[in-house]
Amino acid sequence: MAEEKNKLLIDLEVRIKQLMFLCDALREENEVLKSEVQSKGLKLSELAEELSSLKTKYDSLKVARTITAATVDVDAAKVKLSTLVRKVDKCIALLNS
Repeated sequence: MAEEKNKLLIDLEVRIKQLMFLCDALREENEVLKSEVQSKGLKLSELAEELSSLKTKYDSLKVARTITAATVDVDAAKVKLSTLVRKVDKCIALLNS
């Protein structure tokens, strides 16, 4: 009977050590994954800023192209410029309030 209990205790001890080993491995994997998530988040933020910058440059290029092509379509240029002026006025009003 004592021998059977001893075997059970040894078996339990082995299983507990296995669980502890698995727990440590999962902890390490979790840290690696957290690090990767943080890295990907930073990269995503950088790409979002770059996208915003490129959109702004693209809009500026469209306006510049409209102004240079004003000889072809004066009415469209006037509409785009007036829209741009309204947007700027709206931004100024928001800043002042």
